Amino acid sequence: MTVVAKAPGKLFIAGEYAVVEPGYPAVLVAVNRFITVTLTESENRGRIHSSEYGMPVEWRRDTSGQVVVESQVDYVISVISTVERIREERGVAPAYFDLSIESELDDADGQKFGLGSSAAVVVATVSAMNTFYGLELTDLERFKLALLATIEISPRASGGDIAASTYGGWIAYSSPDRESLRSFAETHSVTELLEADGWRPFAVRRLHTPPSISLQVGWTGSPASTAALVGSVKKASPKDSPDYETFLQSSKRCVGQLVSALQADDLEGVTNLLMIARQNLLDLEASSGILIETDKLSLLCDIAERYGATGKPSGAGGGDCGIALIDSDLPVDSMLEEWSSNGIRPLNLMVEELS
Repeated sequence: MTVVAKAPGKLFIAGEYAVVEPGYPAVLVAVNRFITVTLTESENRGRIHSSEYGMPVEWRRDTSGQVVVESQVDYVISVISTVERIREERGVAPAYFDLSIESELDDADGQKFGLGSSAAVVVATVSAMNTFYGLELTDLERFKLALLATIEISPRASGGDIAASTYGGWIAYSSPDRESLRSFAETHSVTELLEADGWRPFAVRRLHTPPSISLQVGWTGSPASTAALVGSVKKASPKDSPDYETFLQSSKRCVGQLVSALQADDLEGVTNLLMIARQNLLDLEASSGILIETDKLSLLCDIAERYGATGKPSGAGGGDCGIALIDSDLPVDSMLEEWSSNGIRPLNLMVEELS
């Protein structure tokens, strides 16, 4: 048996950094570049083939049924372990399988574009295993399993990228209490974990694609480590930083208003709120000392403004992608050419509306 599953990459529109706090919202989009996972039934052992590994990674089950590997546990192994647990809880017989992972979220040289490759791999793997075992998981269950597997590796991951890869299109997203979920997981089954109280702050909502707004994306060529950047902002507690709490409230207000403007297809409102979202990140940069908007990201935004667009860094910043929102009736070729002449690579991306 062979199963092929795909998951799209993502871009943050607004709400970065704040979204790591439970209940704080962000807006994201899924984009039309994909991770493809091909699952093929095997015997006695499974292998994972990916350019990230070099050599295939082998996995087996121990006498208790737990997934074991000789190499370091990563996102893919965590997904396999998580889905295998719910497979067992639902009384489905185990089987071995190989996974082959292919990515469109980087260039020919393997340089990542910052489109959420880890999240897309996790989502596609959950989807492939769901089909293979006939688990008939809902979209919500697939999302939850993907996030549970992810926070085993990266505890502060918000899950926004996972939601975008799962649901597609434009989404509004608020993260659950991942610390509570990890604690609950220590003494409960995955089935129980899917209904745990830690999910209460979580929300995901599909948004209508605004027809008057065109999304343009430029890559500055300097990929950022999201975990490192986000981890360097928050100290022991948000209460330790009055500026951080101010940032959180300002971001929450801005994103809430942005969702309303997007739903109303209010171009002026959306662009004004995108400018506020950018300023929120600049304020966070000033108070935390972390570099979010690099010189090249600033240049991307400045060039966008000259052509009637509104620009902003997307995601953790420190490099990677910037976005520009512009009236869909306005030409963008000159803006993209000026980006290119300044070392900013336009990415020909479209919003991916999953069925």
